[in-house]
Amino acid sequence: MLLALLAALLPLLAATAFTAPAASAREKAVPTATLTEVMGFGTNPSNLRMYLYVPESVTPNPAVVVAVHWCTGSGPDMYNGTEYDTLADRYGFIVLYPSVTRSSKCFDVSSPQALRRDGGSDPVGIKSMIDWVTRTYDADRSRVFATGISSGAMMTNVLLGDYPDVFAAGAAFSGVPFGCFATTDGSEWNSACSGGTVTRTPAQWGDLVRGAYPGYTGPRPRMQIWHGTEDDALRYPNFGEQIKQWTNVQGVSQTPAASDTPQPGWNRTRYGGTGDRAPVEAISLQGVGHNLYAQGMASRVLTFFGLDRSGPTPQPQPGACRVKATVNAWNTGLTASVTITNTGTTAVNGWKLGFTLPVGQTVTGGWGATYAPSAGAVTATNVSYNGSIAPGASVSIGYQAGHGGNSAAPAAFTLNGTACAAG
Repeated sequence: MLLALLAALLPLLAATAFTAPAASAREKAVPTATLTEVMGFGTNPSNLRMYLYVPESVTPNPAVVVAVHWCTGSGPDMYNGTEYDTLADRYGFIVLYPSVTRSSKCFDVSSPQALRRDGGSDPVGIKSMIDWVTRTYDADRSRVFATGISSGAMMTNVLLGDYPDVFAAGAAFSGVPFGCFATTDGSEWNSACSGGTVTRTPAQWGDLVRGAYPGYTGPRPRMQIWHGTEDDALRYPNFGEQIKQWTNVQGVSQTPAASDTPQPGWNRTRYGGTGDRAPVEAISLQGVGHNLYAQGMASRVLTFFGLDRSGPTPQPQPGACRVKATVNAWNTGLTASVTITNTGTTAVNGWKLGFTLPVGQTVTGGWGATYAPSAGAVTATNVSYNGSIAPGASVSIGYQAGHGGNSAAPAAFTLNGTACAAG
């Protein structure tokens, strides 16, 4: 009987020994549909706290939105004061809420440590939180985003500068440019910056961002900027300085490719592209003060991020592109030949080429694409036979246009919102 019992148990023991899985990252997952604090998430030099919201409907390989609070606030305050959790319930992404423990409850956007990659302070702790989430939930590392209000908006600028390889895009509500708040005396506050008196050239602002991660040559995160004209805490000139900085970082023109008024009192400009995922988007709110965030704005953030599935389908983003345009002109007309080359490593399946015609030019016809509108900021959309561009491959298109004396080719192009090299 004993031998029979052992014979029966041995296969079970063997199966247990060879098939029992090790503790997986998923076993560390937090309860769904409730805000939960996560402890021991990794390197955390400034003693931040980490709060996480995971919806019941979390998708496989979910996106991650880092929502950063204002001065005197906290992660739970950001959770209660915004609607990112309810939007996560709808769209299946994860929301991460960093929380400051220092007495000011402001994020460090001033110290030399905060303004360089892996330099220490708050950005390192937030990066550790993101790494914890991506490991635990197998999150999509190409869809990590940051958004913040006031101090959180300033941290959004800092995070995108320190970790351009981590974030796909950011949205800053009432913030200042990367490096504007820099101090060297240990102070958290920079009165010149908050007062809107710090001005630099676009290249100088861009160099501050590039200096945070020397040698980095990869793609840069897109940026959405919100500011009220009557902001008395972080004055309105910071809005224009952020536009200068991020258009330079993206390598796109400071001249808007598109502008509109999505709501009364709102002026929205887009740079380097005309669609919902332009490289830079800026929304100025007339007569509004520092506390500009309101319900409904988060939905616009998600559209810019490309996480709003009920909105326009995000266009595929090429890793890199090059456009060459040549013009053959006569007295009042011209033809333009345009070659689009995918210099990235993945195929582009479906494309929109954005460019701005010189003043006085009007498209009268074209081939290889559909063109709209006929003047100003034009979008050329692929036709059925040339919608796919393999890595290293090219597509040639062209158009006819009338002109009033200026027969130059467009100066800059974007492919699905990504700025392209010329030539």
